Amino acid sequence: MSTPTVTPEVTWAQRSSDSDPERNYVFLTIVAADVPESDLKLDLQPTKLSFKGASTSKKVTYAVDLEFFAEIDPKESKIQHSGRDITLVLRKKELKEEFWPRLLKDKVKVHFLKTNFDKWVDEDEQDEAPADDEMMNQMNPMGGDGGFGGIDFSKLGAAQGMGGLPGMGGMPGMEGLEGEDSDDDDDEDMPELENDEDSKDKPAAASASGDKPKIEEVA
Repeated sequence: MSTPTVTPEVTWAQRSSDSDPERNYVFLTIVAADVPESDLKLDLQPTKLSFKGASTSKKVTYAVDLEFFAEIDPKESKIQHSGRDITLVLRKKELKEEFWPRLLKDKVKVHFLKTNFDKWVDEDEQDEAPADDEMMNQMNPMGGDGGFGGIDFSKLGAAQGMGGLPGMGGMPGMEGLEGEDSDDDDDEDMPELENDEDSKDKPAAASASGDKPKIEEVA
């Protein structure tokens, strides 16, 4: 009897820079508990990500496909696999001061996508936000001679398709990136960045999250 397939919760935040690649990235966390490495399949490409993994405790198979708003650089991206989730730091390919208006290419509401308020900062407050340099320095890149046996994620799509990733042990310094439990109402009625005027008349839901702003989570 096959296990049911469900879509995992995905949380995200971002930073942007028009001059420093190290400060131009997306935080992405796939909340999929107790997925052993042998059952985890991840295909990261410049424009999309595909994930699938069977949970031993939940008795379900998690699966999600994400098509990004813009290109990322798989070789300069980083990953951590824990017992609770899979966390990635995706390097944006284009150096640009402006934030992505959303994570996904298509502008539609998706129930599983939420803002990671622990990592989110407003675009105009990035200079004042605490730097993640220490965490980044302790991580290894996916491509080249970095972590995971020198796996080049940019070639996984052609060479291995949805093949599993060996050696996905936890990396030090990534604990702060792990997704936090979110109330179901965290992603409800999130204002869109393009509709700032309309959102002014709506109650400020951010007060429930320590005055952290609600950011668009539609694709």
